[in-house]
Amino acid sequence: MSVSIRRVPFVSQYSTQAGAPKTEDQQQDKTAKEAEQESHENNIEKELGPLARRLEEATEEALFTGGRAGRRAVEDAGFSEELKERLLNKIADANFKSENANAFAAVGLSLTAGEGTRHIASAQAWTGEEGTADTVLRMLDDAKKPLATGLRGKFQPSPVDMRLQKQPRRSAGEKVAKARDKVNTYVGMGGQQAKNGMSEDEKEAWRKELRERFEPGARALPNSITGLAALANERIENAIARGQFKNIPRGKGIERDARADNPFIDTTEYIMNKMIQRQDIVPPWIEKQQEVAKELGIFRARLRNDWRRFAARMIASRGGSLQEQIRRAEEYAAAEEVHNPIIRKNADGQVEEIKAASPVVGRPFRDSAWEQTEAAYLKLSIERLNALTRSYNLMAPDLAKKPYFSLERELKACFAEVAPTVAREIQERATGGKARSLGGGGQTGKQTGLLEALTGGGDVKVHVEAQEKAYGLKEWWRDVWKKN
Repeated sequence: MSVSIRRVPFVSQYSTQAGAPKTEDQQQDKTAKEAEQESHENNIEKELGPLARRLEEATEEALFTGGRAGRRAVEDAGFSEELKERLLNKIADANFKSENANAFAAVGLSLTAGEGTRHIASAQAWTGEEGTADTVLRMLDDAKKPLATGLRGKFQPSPVDMRLQKQPRRSAGEKVAKARDKVNTYVGMGGQQAKNGMSEDEKEAWRKELRERFEPGARALPNSITGLAALANERIENAIARGQFKNIPRGKGIERDARADNPFIDTTEYIMNKMIQRQDIVPPWIEKQQEVAKELGIFRARLRNDWRRFAARMIASRGGSLQEQIRRAEEYAAAEEVHNPIIRKNADGQVEEIKAASPVVGRPFRDSAWEQTEAAYLKLSIERLNALTRSYNLMAPDLAKKPYFSLERELKACFAEVAPTVAREIQERATGGKARSLGGGGQTGKQTGLLEALTGGGDVKVHVEAQEKAYGLKEWWRDVWKKN
């Protein structure tokens, strides 16, 4: 039983396209033969049964996937030369079509296909490795990260005035003056200069320079890396001989902002930010933060100073020698460390409590009368700090917002920090040490005599008002005898 395989006209066209050019008669004869052969194959195919078609498919599969073994099996099967030729041509056409799959896909697209569809059809298939062009493009994209869509600056063309404008009218004097200037310029050129403004000597020098520049071998450039290096060294040596490297400034390199040449940052935004930085202008929420920090520092300094002075006076008022008073203050400080340890943050930002080495039996120093006396002032201060913090949180971003203040928490922190310093305060008060003012500062106290105490040992500051605001004996006498 002979097996016949139908030849596809489209594939046979590519299999025979490598031949020599043919005349029109030969092409017509070929077309007629192909049509006749195709009709004959169609008739044969119609007569083939299921088994013959299955054998045909198995033969084609063996030729496509079997390689040399498949071809040898076809030869051993005893097929005719015509059938072998058709099978081999079909294999060659299939290989050609697989190698040029992009071209076949692009040709097979409809005319209504878009540009994106054509680009995808003609693109190279992924081979598992990144191409050089794709690598370079990815490196360029990674070097400058594009900004978000909302941050990109939009191009705004400047408005163009399309209205017709009249030429400004000139007076007769201006016209005469301009005409006189043109005449003087034309006359001053003289006969030595030509129409292009160059004299004969200048023209000759220009021709000589052009001849030297464009003559054969005048501008020969090296074609190798060594020649380029030699040319560069020669130019550098010539520049050194001319003294161009003598006045080069030395020292630290110029600091350049990496964002200055970033194409994804708006130029106007970058310039405005640099101007704000140079002028030391800060955002409103930063100014509010400084105000909150200043008010908080004043409040805590005054609270700690008042409590330190009060605790020192109360402990000293119980009597005893100076050493007993200091020992009593140290016992209170040790009890404070047990009942109210100082809470601080370590270098890692974790909160840790500083506790006493050995627990001490006793209670820390407290005074309810002082707390009741200062309660009104402390509540008003905390309310003011919370109001400032509230207005600050409305301006600041989420990561910079601050918690509100509590009077109980501030008093505990004050007692814990002041307790270790009460003993030193008692000693300084007894020995005439520092005399602190309300804010914690002051001048060093010293022993003064009776005359210095009455007259004052320090500099006296006299506030002199304006002359029209002065009120002396003359003004008093006038007011006494003034009617009504």
